[in-house]
Amino acid sequence: DKSTSHDPKGPTKKPHGLHPDPTRDPPTRLVPLQSPLPSPSLLSSPRQARIRKSLHPSPRAAPAPPGPARGHPRAVPACSANPTSAALHGCTYATRPSRLAAAAVAVARATMRKLAQRSERVKSVDLHPTEPWILSSLYSGSVCIWNYQTQTMVKSFEVTDLPVRSAKFIARKQWVVAGADDMFIRVYNYNTMDKVKVFEAHTDYIRCVAVHPTQPFVLSSSDDMLIKLWDWDKGWVCTQIFEGHSHYVMQVTFNPKDTNTFASASLDRTIKIWSLGSPDPNFTLDGHSKGVNCVDYFTGGDRPYLITGSDDQTAKVWDYQTKSCVQTLEGHAHNVSAVCFHPELPIIITGSEDGTVRMWHSTTYRLENTLNYGLERVWALGYMKGSRRVVIGYDEGTIMIKIGREVPVASMDSSGKIIWAKHNEIQTVNIKSIGADNEIADGDRLPLAVKELGSCDLYPQSLRHNPNGRFVVVCGDGEYIIYTALAWRNRSFGSALEFVWSTDGEYAVRESTSRIKLYSKNFQEKKSIRPSFSAERIFGGVLLAMCTNDFICFYDWAECRLIRRIDVNVKNLYWADSGDLVTIASDTSFYILKYNRDVVSSHLDGGGSAGEEGVEDAFELLHEINERVRTGLWVGDCFIYNNSSSRLNYCVGGEVTTLFHLDRPMYLLGYLANQSRVYLIDKQFNVVGYTLLLSLIEYKTLVMRGDFDRANDVLSSIPKEQYDSVARFLESRGMLEEALEIATDTNYRFDLAVQLGRLEAIATEVQSESKWKQLGELAMSSGKLEMAEECLLHAMDLSGLLLLYSSLGDAEGITKLASVAKEQGKNNVSFLCFFMLGKLEECLQLLIESNRIPEAALMARSYLPSKVPEIVALWKKDLQKINPKAAESLADPNEYPNLFEDWQIALNVEAAVAPKRAIYPPAEEYMIHAERSTESLVETFKNMHVHEEVLPDDNEDAVHEVFEEDEVEEGQEDAVEVDADDDRVEESQDDAVEVEAEGSTDGVLVNGNSSEEQWVLTPEQ
Repeated sequence: DKSTSHDPKGPTKKPHGLHPDPTRDPPTRLVPLQSPLPSPSLLSSPRQARIRKSLHPSPRAAPAPPGPARGHPRAVPACSANPTSAALHGCTYATRPSRLAAAAVAVARATMRKLAQRSERVKSVDLHPTEPWILSSLYSGSVCIWNYQTQTMVKSFEVTDLPVRSAKFIARKQWVVAGADDMFIRVYNYNTMDKVKVFEAHTDYIRCVAVHPTQPFVLSSSDDMLIKLWDWDKGWVCTQIFEGHSHYVMQVTFNPKDTNTFASASLDRTIKIWSLGSPDPNFTLDGHSKGVNCVDYFTGGDRPYLITGSDDQTAKVWDYQTKSCVQTLEGHAHNVSAVCFHPELPIIITGSEDGTVRMWHSTTYRLENTLNYGLERVWALGYMKGSRRVVIGYDEGTIMIKIGREVPVASMDSSGKIIWAKHNEIQTVNIKSIGADNEIADGDRLPLAVKELGSCDLYPQSLRHNPNGRFVVVCGDGEYIIYTALAWRNRSFGSALEFVWSTDGEYAVRESTSRIKLYSKNFQEKKSIRPSFSAERIFGGVLLAMCTNDFICFYDWAECRLIRRIDVNVKNLYWADSGDLVTIASDTSFYILKYNRDVVSSHLDGGGSAGEEGVEDAFELLHEINERVRTGLWVGDCFIYNNSSSRLNYCVGGEVTTLFHLDRPMYLLGYLANQSRVYLIDKQFNVVGYTLLLSLIEYKTLVMRGDFDRANDVLSSIPKEQYDSVARFLESRGMLEEALEIATDTNYRFDLAVQLGRLEAIATEVQSESKWKQLGELAMSSGKLEMAEECLLHAMDLSGLLLLYSSLGDAEGITKLASVAKEQGKNNVSFLCFFMLGKLEECLQLLIESNRIPEAALMARSYLPSKVPEIVALWKKDLQKINPKAAESLADPNEYPNLFEDWQIALNVEAAVAPKRAIYPPAEEYMIHAERSTESLVETFKNMHVHEEVLPDDNEDAVHEVFEEDEVEEGQEDAVEVDADDDRVEESQDDAVEVEAEGSTDGVLVNGNSSEEQWVLTPEQ
């Protein structure tokens, strides 16, 4: 990618090409893209079954209790120290397998790959400050934005056909600025994909662009040996040119501590420091034997350092105040193409064309770790302040890694004093310093006054108070130091990869996977033991625990006797203060176990053997919760934790309750009982608190134990606003009656009453129409019709009332409902009510008022022929406005009776039926009328007259009999039926209402059509 000649006397350019000559010493491709770390072993059987099996196992081989150490072999690193061998296994390898180096690389070795994307050769990478985006510029001429959370490409810009050697985010403008080999700088809006600006910036390849952190400035460097400053507020004009290098200027970068200065690296073997506004360099650093490819400033602390990488296969750390080389980092086998100081960790990262990325301790300059992902040459490194993520650009793609964990190094004692470590600086705050007058809402950041407590000689990776809060241990760099919590005085120190406290102030350290040492309260070594397995982690508490990736073993502190082995992958361990409960957190779930202390004591005191698996009944599995615990702690019998979904939960008796939803990753510090608040901290050391009442926890604990009398006594100390939370807990335990008594929220009480069927208890409290409707439907289904009517009236559920009244045959109720529905504009309900009552005139008037005149005319033709002329006149008048010709075609039966068949008969039938419409037959006569529902009154009327003409006048009974036998079925949908003693006339060919002439008025008979009749009893019936 650079010139074939690095002669400082003058650049010799190679021809443009998208790819290098494949025959020119191509580097060996080591491995396909895969995870850098071996995956943790997974449990082959279901988790709960396995842990139960561990608690009650079958006999098999097990690790013996650890015995005294008799000289231990050097710890074997996780992967071979041979770079090629480690690369072939796709993992990291330590270059110094000694105890001290292995401890010092604890942060560097905890490297997790977060993204891997294959692509064309990557020439530069950048991280967005707020979005989860990676910007990659490619040798093929494209610029891509990847989302490292979703592992997908978000945007892609086709910039040019030539290599794009540098691209950067300008987040405050939503821009991407890119410089390419076509000598142009292009600016894009990454939201709209619009091209904001294109201009020719140099007369040769553009090697680098750098964005000023606060000013509207962009620096560019080029193979034309110039550095130019561009101001986008002035239309991207060049405001300054910096001359002085005699070869390609490979990289420029602003000084984060003094943004008015910047550094440049050149193939002329020098590094120059410049100031904005001055055309000449402030000074020059000269020390590399070949061209300098990259440069970066140290961002943390007070050290005025910068680092450079060169074709001489070394990286150099410089003090730019004394202008001297502080350290030379040697180890790469090819050109060093990218370097950086990690902004959060004491790590220097270098990338080389030998395909490796190396991590060095920024204080001791030891080589701590080497990564090789088999993607050939490394060209770029990207990082962001405040994050532990690092992006690497390779020949064959982009890799993102996360170094270490972002958990803040902090600890809080039982009084509310917090100590934390920011790099090597130790600071303290006191929650009690916030007066009672300052009311802090849940989730708000606490305004704490930070005090400097001192500094630490090692880089802290963990920090923890002892149980009584007098001492604090800091662990890191393979060592531990115990300080006094108040004065920060050194009381003891030693070697340790891990350090844990016991509940009474003793402690243990893990020096390696094969040596554990125990110490007394007086900091005196008690015992040195060597487990028969590789101890990857240790945990303190009531028992000393050692674990591998597959199981955990518990030992007593006094004699290191095996108490129990449990087959489970352990991520963390949390003991309750009582010592009777313990939480084992794995990668996907957590288990709550009961420790039977008395069983263990009686077994061991009685001379019983612990056996290969320990004491069988030492632990009892109580609960398994399928949630991943981020951090946790015990308060009494309540386990408080936050999970991977950023929820703050607590678990009592296996019942999980969500306290709050967190808006960012948080880590639990502790619980202050006198304030009833649990405190958390984020990675920026912001402390927040949330209320969790101790009385609430105590109440739930007593309920779980079945001690309801004491629980009721505690209930009075719980604030009323927490009663609904208590009620929901009781509901989850199946105690609905008790939950209803305690609940205060009306809607919640309603739901409980519905579940219990206690409708009377809640009916008077309901205010919502939807709740009234729900209660009415429930009352109806329960047969409580009077309550159903009241509820439906409150809910103004007119359709429900129509169903209820028609089912009851309540003519008075239907009459009232018709009026209410008409007032509220519910015309369908109102029409049906009038129709059921036989009030056909009201039906017609309702249709007319609703501007449904054609429907009114058709209904009048069927049921009220005498109204047809009147409605036809209205219809003509209305239709005249739209279609006069159609209006003239409408026929009035008074003018054209010949066009209306049996018109006079229909009028006679209407006159005969009209007095009977308000008479409602009783329900007991339903079957009589149901059989006549398909009769045509007009045809029946005709047949009746025909038979009257044939038969003698004095034979009325015979006429009635013939009328009954000669009923004609014409297939009409509905019919109105009159008793045989009355005249029968046709009202409709489609619909009719059937009325029994001698029927009772106590019932309502409704015929929607011939197949859907509704006939019900009145309440009196």
